[in-house]
Amino acid sequence: MAAYTTVDDPTIFFTANKYTGSSGSQTFNLGFQPDWIWTKNLNTGYNHVAVDSVRGNTKVLSPNVTSAEGTATDAITSFNSNGYTVGANTSSGGFEDDFNGTYNSPSYISWNWKAGTTSGISGSPSITPSGYSFSQTAGFSIIAYTGNASVGATIPHGLGVAPAVIIFKRREASSEKWSTYHHKAAASSPEDVHLELNDTTATSNDDSILNDTAPSSTLITMKTSSSVNSNSITYVAYCFSEIKGYSSHGSYTGNGSADGAFVYTGFRPAWVMIKRTDSTGQWFMHDNKRVTFNVDNKYLAANDSAVEQTFTALDMLSNGFKLRTSGTGYNASGGSYVYLAFAESPFVNSSSVPNNAR
Repeated sequence: MAAYTTVDDPTIFFTANKYTGSSGSQTFNLGFQPDWIWTKNLNTGYNHVAVDSVRGNTKVLSPNVTSAEGTATDAITSFNSNGYTVGANTSSGGFEDDFNGTYNSPSYISWNWKAGTTSGISGSPSITPSGYSFSQTAGFSIIAYTGNASVGATIPHGLGVAPAVIIFKRREASSEKWSTYHHKAAASSPEDVHLELNDTTATSNDDSILNDTAPSSTLITMKTSSSVNSNSITYVAYCFSEIKGYSSHGSYTGNGSADGAFVYTGFRPAWVMIKRTDSTGQWFMHDNKRVTFNVDNKYLAANDSAVEQTFTALDMLSNGFKLRTSGTGYNASGGSYVYLAFAESPFVNSSSVPNNAR
C-alpha cells in the first residue's frame, strides 16, 4: 500500500482537550504549543471563547456572537512550549467560568491548532500584517491586519497554496459577523458567496468580501465590506488549506436517510464541523475526546452558546465519517453541505501502515 501522508502524527498540529473546571489554574500538556485555542463550557450556556498567539493570550473573541474582542487577564494565562495554562478565571473581564471554574460543576472542551512560523511570510501584499503565524505543513495560518478600505486590497496567508477556508473577524466592532469563505460553498465562483460562522444562514451572494477574486497561492484579495476591510480597523483571519491525510475541507450531498451519506476524508477524524449551505442550519461540531466511540452522539454548535446536546449524528471511521441521521442539519435529501475536518490518524501513514476505525 502506497504512502499516503507526510503527517504521520496529526496530534502535533491539532488536538482536542476535555477537562474539568477547577478553582485554581490548570496546565495542560498537548505535546505542542497551540496558536489558536477555542474553548466551550459544556454544562452551561456560555459563549464559545477563543484566543490566539498572534492577538495575544488575553484577547478573547467569541465565535458564536458578533461581539468585539474583549480582554481576560485570568483566562488563558500562558501559551507554553508543550501546551497552555488556564487561570482560575474567577474575575476576568466578563469571561468568568468561560475557560475554567467550578460553577455548575463544569466540563470544558478546547480545540487546539498549531501554526508556529512568525517570520518569512511570502507575497507582496498591499496590506502588511501587524502579526502572523503560519504552517505550510499543517495548512493553517493566523493573520492580523488593519484594513484600508481599498478595493482589491491584499493580505498574505503564508500557506503556499490557495486556502480552502478563510474565517474573518473584525476585532473592534460589536456588530460584525464572522464572514467565512469555503471553497466548496458554491459549485462555481465560491469567492462570490460567503457563510457566517456565528449564524445559521445559508450562503449569501456577496462579492464585497473577496472582491470576486479567488484566493491565490500567496494572497487573499478583499473588497470593502466592513466585515473584512474598513479603513483603520483591525481584523484577524484564520486560513486553512487541505493537507492530504491530515485535513479535509470539502462538501457532500445529503441522502435523507438514517443510513446516511459517507464522506471520504482520507483519515480517521479527530474533529468535524458541518454546515448546510443551501438552507439554514447550525455549524455542528464533533470531536474524538467528548465521544470516543461510534455512534458520535454529542454535538456543539459554533453559532450557539447552548450546552452540549445529545443527538444520533455520525460515525467517525478510519477514512472519513458517515451520517447516521436524516436530520436536515446533517443529511437532508439533496441538501448541500460543507465541512472542515482534522485527523486523529491518517488512513495510511508514510510507512504504508493503515489505521482502524474507532
